[in-house]
Amino acid sequence: MDPKSEYKMNKSVLLAVTMTSNFFNPLMGAAVNVALPIIGHEFTIDAVALSWISMAYLLASAVFLVPLGKIADMWGRKKMFLLGNIFFLFASLICAFSFSGYFLISSRFLQGIGSAMMTSASMAIVISAFPPQERGKVIGLNVSAVYLGLSAAPVLGGFLTQYLGWRSLFFINSAISLIVIYAIITKIRAEWTEAEDDKFDWLGSIVYMLSMTALMYGFSQLPTALAIILTLAGISGLTGFVFLEIKSPFPVLNMKLFFQNKIFASSNLSAFINYAATFAVSFVLSLYLQYAKHLSPKDAGLVLMTQPVLMAGVAIFSGRLSDRVNPRWLASSGMAIGVIGLLMLSFLGMDTSRVYIISALAILGFGFGLFSSPNTNMIMSSVDKKYYGVANATVSTMRTTGMMFSMAIASLAVHIYVGKQPINDSNVVSFIHSSNMIFFVFTVLCLIGVFFSKQKFTPK
Repeated sequence: MDPKSEYKMNKSVLLAVTMTSNFFNPLMGAAVNVALPIIGHEFTIDAVALSWISMAYLLASAVFLVPLGKIADMWGRKKMFLLGNIFFLFASLICAFSFSGYFLISSRFLQGIGSAMMTSASMAIVISAFPPQERGKVIGLNVSAVYLGLSAAPVLGGFLTQYLGWRSLFFINSAISLIVIYAIITKIRAEWTEAEDDKFDWLGSIVYMLSMTALMYGFSQLPTALAIILTLAGISGLTGFVFLEIKSPFPVLNMKLFFQNKIFASSNLSAFINYAATFAVSFVLSLYLQYAKHLSPKDAGLVLMTQPVLMAGVAIFSGRLSDRVNPRWLASSGMAIGVIGLLMLSFLGMDTSRVYIISALAILGFGFGLFSSPNTNMIMSSVDKKYYGVANATVSTMRTTGMMFSMAIASLAVHIYVGKQPINDSNVVSFIHSSNMIFFVFTVLCLIGVFFSKQKFTPK
C-alpha cells in the first residue's frame, strides 16, 4: 500500500473513531433519561435528585472542558482523546455497579470527566486532519453521529431498561469504549499538537473550575439562600477569570477570541442559548409520557426518538450545505424553526395526543439539525489552527453549560410546582403545569437566540 493510500485510510479510520465516540457519548446521557423513573423507584429518590443523575455528568463536562482543551493543544489531541476513552470506560463500569442513587450521581460525575477528555479533542482532531473545503462535511458527519446516538438512545434505552435493566446501558457503553480504544492505539499513528511551547495556566484553570462549579450547582438549587450565594460567587469568579486571562501570557482561554472575534463570540452564545432551550426536552417528556400518559419505557422511547432522528438527517445536509451557503442563515433559520416546536410543547395537557407531541418533536428536531452543524462550522472556521483545541473545547463548554442550565431550569420548575417528592398520580397535574412553564421559558430563550446567530460570517 502506498503512503497516500495509507494516509487516506487513516483519515477514514479517524473519522470512524470520532463518529463512534460521538455516537455513544450522547447515547449514554439520553438513554439514562428514559431509565430515570425505574432508577428512581429502585433507589427511592425524588424528581429533583433524579435530575442530578443527568446534571452531574453535565457539570463535570462543563467544568473540565476548557482546561482539558488547552492541555490537548499542548500535550497532544490524540493522547487526550485516547485517555478520555479509557477513563470513560472505567467510569461506566463504576456506574453499572452503583448501589445507591447518590453513588450513581457521583459515578456519573466521573463519567462526565471522561466525556470532557474525549470532547475536548475529537472535533479538533477531525478539523486538523481534513482540508478546509471538507470541513463542513466532516463536522456535519460528526454532528449527525451525535444525533444518531440521541435517536437510538430512547429506543435502545427503553428496550434495555425494560428487558435487561438500567445497568445494562453502562455495560454496553463500556464494551464500545474498549473497541474505540483498540482502534485508536492500533490505527491512528498521527498526533496533533499546535501549542506545545505554551505554559499551562494553573491559576486561571483553578479559578475557572471553582467558579463554574459554584455557578452551575448554585443555579440548579435556586431559590434557596445558599444557592443564591453560590450563584453570585460563581458569576464573580468568572468575572475575575476574564481579567486574569486578559493579563496572562499563556491563558487557558484566550479572551481575544471573544473580544476581537465577533463571529466566535456570537456563535458560542447562540450555541449556549440553543442547548439551554432544548436539552431538557427529553428529560421532561420522558417523565410526562411515563407518569401522565402511562407509557412503558420502550413506548416512551419510540416517541422521543422523533426529535433526534430528524436532527441526524438534517445535520448531515446542513453541514454539507454550510460549505456552499453562508452558515449564519442556516443557523438562524434553524433556531427560528425550533421556536415553533417549543411553543407547541408549552401547551401540553393530560389529554394531549401522541400525534401532537410527535409533530412538535419533529419540528424541533428539524430546526435543531439545521442549526448545529453550520453553527459549529462558523466557530471552528473563525479561528487560527493553533486555537482549534481551545475553540472546540469552548463551543463544547457552551453546549454543555447550556445543557446544564436547561436541566437546572427544568429542575427548578419541578421543585416549585411538585416539591421534593416522587411524581405520582396525585401530583402529576402539578408536574404538567411545571412542564408548561419549562417549555414557555425555553421558547423565549430560543427566540432570543435567533438574533445572536445572524452575525456576518467570513471564514479564515
